[in-house]
Amino acid sequence: MYLPIVEIVTNANTMQITYTARATFDPNDGETWNNYIDCSKLSHLAELVSLDISLNEPLEEIDWDSKDYWECCYADPFNPYHTGLFTSLDYIFRNVIERRYFNLLAAVVAPVTDCKNLEVDGFELLGYDLMGMDYGTSSLTNCGGFEGLISPADVNSVGLIDNYDRAYDIKKRLLENNPGEHHADTNVIALWRHKMIGRKDGGL
Repeated sequence: MYLPIVEIVTNANTMQITYTARATFDPNDGETWNNYIDCSKLSHLAELVSLDISLNEPLEEIDWDSKDYWECCYADPFNPYHTGLFTSLDYIFRNVIERRYFNLLAAVVAPVTDCKNLEVDGFELLGYDLMGMDYGTSSLTNCGGFEGLISPADVNSVGLIDNYDRAYDIKKRLLENNPGEHHADTNVIALWRHKMIGRKDGGL
């Protein structure tokens, strides 16, 4: 199955749509999920959908020596870390570990406009994540020590921020209040999930 690569064009900027396949993390994970809820205090979550590599692990099989990887990986122009995001859905379908149930995500790093009225074909907007600049840890749902700046009320039922302005406000205040903390320097990332592919009855 192939889907078109999409770019969202605003009046002043083009926002690059990127893609990734991630493992699910929800009550079906049993004790691991229960321990996470106890530690995070996010008791209202129905599931977690994020780019955090320890909570929603990447499902692409990576060959670092492959020309295909280097042609399709998304490079952040402002830091040297591998983002774990790809500019081609074809690449995802060629390299994803086959699973019946997973999250096929579309993402925009540092969106320059509210994404609520922007459509990505076949996907639905879930909200905004706050990822550290190394793209490994979600400062929103997997990084303690930010009490008073991030509260359970800030995140929706899948662990993301619903409101665009609120996401950027938290990003700003995290860095202002924690100037020496690595995880306080974050990217706002808009996340969409495919409505069919990777759902329990949708497969790959």
